[in-house]
Amino acid sequence: MKLSKKGEYALRALIDLGIAGEVGRELVQVTELSDKESIPAKFLEQIMQELKSAGIVVAQRGKFGGYHLARPASEITIGSVVRLIDGPLAPIGCVSHTAYEKCSCPDEEHCGLRMLMLDVRNAIAGILDRYTLADVVEVTLRKLRRDALPLPFATPRSAVRREPVKSTVASRRTARTAVPRRLVPVEGLLSQLLPDYTI
Repeated sequence: MKLSKKGEYALRALIDLGIAGEVGRELVQVTELSDKESIPAKFLEQIMQELKSAGIVVAQRGKFGGYHLARPASEITIGSVVRLIDGPLAPIGCVSHTAYEKCSCPDEEHCGLRMLMLDVRNAIAGILDRYTLADVVEVTLRKLRRDALPLPFATPRSAVRREPVKSTVASRRTARTAVPRRLVPVEGLLSQLLPDYTI
């Protein structure tokens, strides 16, 4: 699985909409998202229309219109967005749960390559389906605050008054402590959600 530019742009725009919602901003225009993320505006508009058709974002038309998330960020998994934009997560069709395709292997049941690729698919899906947009937004805001950087889409007043984001991540953190230390990365989202782990 390789995330396409379209998939990358969709996720970056959704993270921005999640941040905007957390800092009290109701709507964000495509031009603002495009400027912040250095994404071509016309391409981003097409992506936003696709996200709208899928019920992930809502658009408000007019001079002061824009986009916002259609449902709470905690209900939008990263895996669901990647599948929507880029299709199945499986590296080969014979291990896909959503788009199975028979391969050319004469003995699929005993194919070592298929078994390996099934593990790859499960690892990718396990991570992308475990984390929600809210998880990514929480970590992003935490790092921005830690580094004393201005919060995107926030007015100075809301940036000062806003308390750190609390999501369902904190309540799930206890359940994740069973993750073997060797699997926890030094950098990345998981390292931010489980700060007590070190390798």
